[in-house]
Amino acid sequence: MAQLLSDRRDIDFVLYEQLKIEDILKTEKYNDLNRKMFDMVISEARNLGIKEIFPTYKEGDREGVKFENGKVTVPQCFHRPYALFVEGEWIAMAEDPEVGGQGLPAIIRQAAFEYIIGANFAIAGFGNLGHGAAKMIELFGTPKQKKLFLNKVYSGKWGGTMLLTEPGAGSDVAALTTTAVKNPDGTYFISGNKIFITCGDHDLTENIIHPVLACIEGAPRGTKGISLFIVPKIWVNDDGSLGEPNDIVCSGVEEKMGIHGSPTCSMALGGKGKCRGLLLGEENKGMMVMFHMMNEARLDVGTQGFLHASAAYLYAVNYARQRLQGRAIEKGRDPEAPQVPIICHPDVRRMLLQMKAYVDGMRSFVYYVAYCFDKKSTAKTKAEQERYSDLIELLTPITKAYCSECGQFVCEQAIQVHGGYGYTKEYPVEQLYRDCKITSIYEGTNGIQAMDLLGRKLEMKKGTVFTDFLKEIKAAIVRAREIPRLEDPAIRVEKTLNQLSEIAMHLRKTAFSKDMKLAFAYAHPFLEVVGDVIMAWMLLWRATVAVPKLEKLAGSADESAIQSKVAKNKDAAFYDGQLKAAEFFISSMLPAAVGKMNAIALSNPAAIDIHEKSFGG
Repeated sequence: MAQLLSDRRDIDFVLYEQLKIEDILKTEKYNDLNRKMFDMVISEARNLGIKEIFPTYKEGDREGVKFENGKVTVPQCFHRPYALFVEGEWIAMAEDPEVGGQGLPAIIRQAAFEYIIGANFAIAGFGNLGHGAAKMIELFGTPKQKKLFLNKVYSGKWGGTMLLTEPGAGSDVAALTTTAVKNPDGTYFISGNKIFITCGDHDLTENIIHPVLACIEGAPRGTKGISLFIVPKIWVNDDGSLGEPNDIVCSGVEEKMGIHGSPTCSMALGGKGKCRGLLLGEENKGMMVMFHMMNEARLDVGTQGFLHASAAYLYAVNYARQRLQGRAIEKGRDPEAPQVPIICHPDVRRMLLQMKAYVDGMRSFVYYVAYCFDKKSTAKTKAEQERYSDLIELLTPITKAYCSECGQFVCEQAIQVHGGYGYTKEYPVEQLYRDCKITSIYEGTNGIQAMDLLGRKLEMKKGTVFTDFLKEIKAAIVRAREIPRLEDPAIRVEKTLNQLSEIAMHLRKTAFSKDMKLAFAYAHPFLEVVGDVIMAWMLLWRATVAVPKLEKLAGSADESAIQSKVAKNKDAAFYDGQLKAAEFFISSMLPAAVGKMNAIALSNPAAIDIHEKSFGG
């Protein structure tokens, strides 16, 4: 079953046929690389994921994390694959070789991590958190800090975290109470408590580097007075050797619904008055630094949601092909008719195609965002670089929120396809559903992502970033309309896109008026609509690539000729799947976005006007 983690054929389609990433090999930055190298990296990631990481998925969930005598231990089966994860230098594979990376494109990291995150996020998360911490040190650290920490954290030999959330200041970061007092030697004494810290303590690495948000005494109130500090679990001496344990300890681990192998810790800092930290960046500029990590983490969370969906979908397809149940619907009254695989039943096919549309669309979406990073890093002009930077910023909250929620939906549908068996621990879809749920919550709940999209991203450069994004979709529609088979779905997407443009303008005005509360009550439906349009865009784009190739294979645009070829040829079947997914989503699922936009335009104020006592309870 391990081979069902991801669809390599579809990965290659997105990389080389849809996005045509070989174009970046012509740039100066990547001209010493080639497709053979890309394929080899992805294949090695697949080997690591399937052979070493995936076998820990179920076992790690059952064993879970232990907290005894003040120490946190992860499932024993995690140690070998994590060591191989570090040995293979996977964590910083897209970073510059000068800082310990391999200099690969971000989109190749995205493809490779399908098999690493997809095999078991509870293991991949240790590397992801470390990468985020190291990236902040690379961008904002002093030369000394980089020398002490960068290589060890990027390599994964030391772990990394993000200490942000507090008991009384969850999403409201401005309310944090952790304090910092400067010492004569330039270090700071840190005091406070943090909660919900992923990978906050464990026994996989000899040291853990904690970026900690805190307020220096006398700093301005609110987010303008927050600074960021490097707080090692074990103090690092000036020569790079390890010193004494720092005064930062785990005070407990959470018993969670899912990702049982990932330690979610409560952390106490300065209980003995001896927790030392180093200022990272400038005083009172901690939020600016932290958001570099947060944005990276939010994109990874979107990927995490998508990859749970990818695995769940493939399990569901495999089960539906094998599970015999009932007779063919046209022979339902014939008691002599044989049982058929449930994939023959119309409702099961509907669920599977709905799941496929989301999974395919999400893969193209998250790969597109990753490729924007590569386009940004190879841009020839400042204007082009800024364009891709703006696009990444706009798409980040959508990637995180939309893919996490669609991922959860696909996992739920996978359970439904399995029927009663899906609800048991005998099949992996039950665990995928539990593990996926966290993606809509951490790194900023999806409601916060929606508020960010409406309150900040929609307003970027007076709305021009969003309108330029709509033009990008419009260009894809124009290309699709040149293909006769795609003219009707392209027109449908165009009409929806035009309505989205009008709704976005309406919400922009409302969000900065006396009715701002009403606008933000509809922020999440708006984000859903934008995500739906992006799915339609990605699926239509896929079909634009697939249809000409399908017709060429069939030697005709005639549907009967195409289906005859599909029955005998794997590539034809693959391309037909792209067309059918696009047609189904655009005709049967995208209309729901129109309904949501009609509701947004109506903007019924009940959610704002209802008195808190009227909720009952």
